[in-house]
Amino acid sequence: MSGPEKDTPDMVNSPPHYKDTDIECIDVMKLVFGKTAVRWYCLLNAFKYLWRCTKKHKDEKDCIKKAIWYLRFSIGDDPRKDKKEKGYERRDD
Repeated sequence: MSGPEKDTPDMVNSPPHYKDTDIECIDVMKLVFGKTAVRWYCLLNAFKYLWRCTKKHKDEKDCIKKAIWYLRFSIGDDPRKDKKEKGYERRDD
């Protein structure tokens, strides 16, 4: 990938502050608390993002996308795999 897309961080799927180590926080949460607890965390986080989507920013799209991210993750569909399948590299693999 080249151009501005490469330099623009993906704040929905892989924010830079989530990838400052080799494993992301949500993966550690699964190890420590288990899949069921993390599933509930994701459902509640999705609710939070939808609740405040018109209040936090002028454009609510990022909040809605983040809610969708958490809903997908809650059903075992890890959105981070989308990038891997398209040929992008993930640090935690």
